[in-house]
Amino acid sequence: MDSSVRLNLGCGSRPLPGYVNIDQDDLPTMRARYPTRVFDDSLVIKNFDIFKLPYADESVDEIHSESMLEHLSFEEEGKLFREIKRVLKPGGMVNLSVPNFEKLFQAWIEAKDEWKDFYRTDREAIESNHWFGHYSTKPDQRWGYLMASIFGNQNGSGQFHKNAYSIGKLRAIFEHMNFKVLEISEFLWQGERDPMIRIIGTKRALGKS
Repeated sequence: MDSSVRLNLGCGSRPLPGYVNIDQDDLPTMRARYPTRVFDDSLVIKNFDIFKLPYADESVDEIHSESMLEHLSFEEEGKLFREIKRVLKPGGMVNLSVPNFEKLFQAWIEAKDEWKDFYRTDREAIESNHWFGHYSTKPDQRWGYLMASIFGNQNGSGQFHKNAYSIGKLRAIFEHMNFKVLEISEFLWQGERDPMIRIIGTKRALGKS
């Protein structure tokens, strides 16, 4: 039996089997925010404080997080990375993804400057990809889906983007935290949307390089 402890921080609408799924929202809130997603009744979401995780020092095998770090303030960013380092075992894995702000900003500069409508959060708007009246997730309009990619969809208290990342910044953070980078890759969110960065690494043992 696998006794590994794997945490999925800020799981949102993306809970993972075999992980402790952690988020500030409960299941009813998830269902209201993501009406097009199906959540199994057996799903358990832990509302742990991600800055004070209820795990002993060096007791966690893996930290996984998809598109969550950009929701943290500048101060919270450091607190979270220090907490990740505290709970992670030497050799434990860190697997993070974040929007590629450099590419998002470039896309915004190149996109059409055509504003159409105010943002809506009603169910009909969400189900029809209203996105400021553009009814599309294509990054070809400055005031469409790109706005949510840069600033967050703002559909709830935790849905604001407060931070930004590039490949260079992530490499520097990992080095600062004494994490060894194993892989850095780029991909599109849901295969067609936001440009993303994934960084995977391990926590070095003390004194190891």
